[in-house]
Amino acid sequence: MNVTHVVGARPNFVKIAPVISALNEAKEDVNQVLVHTGQHYDQNMSGIFFKDLNLNQADEYLGIGPGTHAEQTSSVMLGCERMFEKYQPDLVVVVGDVNSTLAAALTAAKMQIKSAHVESGLRSYDRSMPEEHNRVITDHLSDILFTPSADASRNLHQEGIEKHRIHFVGNVMIDSLINQLPYRPELNDFKMPALRGLQKNKYALLTLHRPSNVDNPSVLSKICRELKFLYDEMPIVFPAHPRTRIQLKNIDAQHLTICEPLGYREFLSLESHARLVITDSGGIQEETTFLGIPCITVRKNTERPITITEGTNVLSDPENLSGLIRNILSNNDSGKTNALKYWDGKAATRIAEIIVSREWMN
Repeated sequence: MNVTHVVGARPNFVKIAPVISALNEAKEDVNQVLVHTGQHYDQNMSGIFFKDLNLNQADEYLGIGPGTHAEQTSSVMLGCERMFEKYQPDLVVVVGDVNSTLAAALTAAKMQIKSAHVESGLRSYDRSMPEEHNRVITDHLSDILFTPSADASRNLHQEGIEKHRIHFVGNVMIDSLINQLPYRPELNDFKMPALRGLQKNKYALLTLHRPSNVDNPSVLSKICRELKFLYDEMPIVFPAHPRTRIQLKNIDAQHLTICEPLGYREFLSLESHARLVITDSGGIQEETTFLGIPCITVRKNTERPITITEGTNVLSDPENLSGLIRNILSNNDSGKTNALKYWDGKAATRIAEIIVSREWMN
């Protein structure tokens, strides 16, 4: 069986690593090819993740780099068409909701190649988010839909997708997290001097990357102002994406400890030892829920509502941040979470079993 995986951004690498490992361990012979589109293209944004996740370097690198949504999507489609013609996959596996995901799924459909979507069924019902378009279209194009939670499966059923295409397997993000927890560096082992001296449970972690938060200077400035009071109580560590660092040059952010993006293991160490996390990332909502770390998501909605109903996550507008943070700090609990079904480190094994069963070939 020939399986081609297509990844493009940091969260994709975290999700695909356990799937590749599980297929390598399958009894059936599976020939796997990894295509990296280059949507995240520098060492900090992608290269170090291959090392941290024990992923072999990609078999093919498309090198698409930055661009508009249309530019990235079309470039990936052209590259995937060449790759699929070259490797003749029986199955194309895509993950998450980035432009590379949609482009690969659409190319596979046009070439009449079966495809599988890992992390399907997530919905924010906010069509202003490009990721929502990518998720919905990819799900309706894919032949196999691997969902991380029961509510994701229900979303797909409600959209009329056939039951035999939907498989509730659990969360592969948690597979990678569980695999990597033993290998976290200690806080005093960080390579960046700005991060040394942090004490467990005595700092906040901030991550922002969504255009609605970082591309609008007034919104980003408002978020930074809401965090000023927190600086008197604890450091605020902010691993900032390159695009965000450009915006911060014109904003009062001296109270933030700004550093370069981190590798997966270093970031996991920061995240798991933080007093609280402030983010707009989908995956971090899931990771903090599993770790029991209080999380404030600076968004009006989330495609992962289970992190609110069953986990440690709350939503916030930028102007409400300080009040929510004060509530968390006044609570002595570091966070409470319930064990979610199939968030157990075995999601990739379930995925591999379904793939090698070949039932989807019929």
